[in-house]
Amino acid sequence: MDVLVIGSGAREHAIGWKVAGSSRVGKVIFAPGNGGTRLAGYENIDLRINEYDKLLRFAMEHDCLTIVGPEEPLANGIVDLFSSNGLRILGPTKTASRLESSKVWAKEFMSRHGIPTAAFKSFDDPEAAKDYIAGIKGDGVVVKADGLAAGKGVAVCSSKEEAYSAVDRIMRARVFGDAGNRIVVEERLYGEEVSFICMSDGRHIIPLATSQDHKRAYDNDEGPNTGGMGAYSPNPLIDEGRQEWIMRNVMQKAIDGLRQEKVEFKGFLYAGLMLVDGSAYVLEFNVRLGDPETQVILPRMRSDLVEYVERCIDGTLDQAEDIVWDERVAVCVVLASKGYPNAYERGKGISGLANLQGMDDLLVFHAGTRVTDDGRIVTDGGRVLSIVALGSDMGDAIARAYSAVNNVYWDGMHYRRDIGRRALRYLLNG
Repeated sequence: MDVLVIGSGAREHAIGWKVAGSSRVGKVIFAPGNGGTRLAGYENIDLRINEYDKLLRFAMEHDCLTIVGPEEPLANGIVDLFSSNGLRILGPTKTASRLESSKVWAKEFMSRHGIPTAAFKSFDDPEAAKDYIAGIKGDGVVVKADGLAAGKGVAVCSSKEEAYSAVDRIMRARVFGDAGNRIVVEERLYGEEVSFICMSDGRHIIPLATSQDHKRAYDNDEGPNTGGMGAYSPNPLIDEGRQEWIMRNVMQKAIDGLRQEKVEFKGFLYAGLMLVDGSAYVLEFNVRLGDPETQVILPRMRSDLVEYVERCIDGTLDQAEDIVWDERVAVCVVLASKGYPNAYERGKGISGLANLQGMDDLLVFHAGTRVTDDGRIVTDGGRVLSIVALGSDMGDAIARAYSAVNNVYWDGMHYRRDIGRRALRYLLNG
């Protein structure tokens, strides 16, 4: 079969790379893909992720199995469109995607079904939100845009003044457009933030390898939130007992709750969690694979991803064997353009990628890149490359990843230098 991967980021590059290794797959096609997917010999088609009718026609003409990477097509109903035309596609419906596309709906859903999450209140009036913030005990507040904001619509505030400013940016300045029509104001939780992802066929769930991303732009978790500046897998904070607790009290409750509300969820369910005093609270749900978590999870997956994709679509995930994982550690360092996540320049020539081709246990997944007419690779986005290394332990994987990073250069290249450091400290100190 041919597989159509919708998206252009490093997550989609990693998905395509993984499914290309399946004996079930003939050709991997990206819509639209990036410079790296083109150079790797995959087929890129010139269709944007929101050209739904054109994507539908292409998938029908080529009888593709489709995997959706980013959240926007899911929120806009691409799965409903493809499924109603008899096509096989992995992802939740538009209704199920509200778990990510509406922070207000998601919080109310969690409240209805007893899924642990921070206390909250939603608002469509900025002054009412500020009045509520003024009455909160303590200074820690989180302000979230209701709609999709490319992973940047959350303001974690240390003072009420910061929270007031966040309300104004989201609801008055409309920095996230219509995503700021409503907001959620919730208590700020303090603990260890972790990522947890599973696959579901609408009834059954199976966990993926644990992972952790780094959302802030700068070292020591400082600066603005981004789509993710790096990741590692496995996450030493999630042992077997804690994983079972999360599966039972968060992931299965979410799938069962959706089914009780006559909503079927098929695809990847991602929970961003805060570990606090032995409990886990949901910070957010996403309805697709994380980026950059995907870049460290899939290289550790020894099983055939396509088998699990098809079982999710067919509703037979309970018949699948447990996924087999590489015991090694994977670390991803994201290389970004200067200025990201705010304004950044494009068209910077990238050098040094050829130096990485001979390195063992190393993968390079492209995101914001393109190939010029004369064959040069240049930057074409905020997050440009994901450099992924596998190592015998966390320290080894970190060292391998940064050794590779040191070979790459473009004018203004930015990256965090502390990816995995927190996990390393935990492993060393217990």
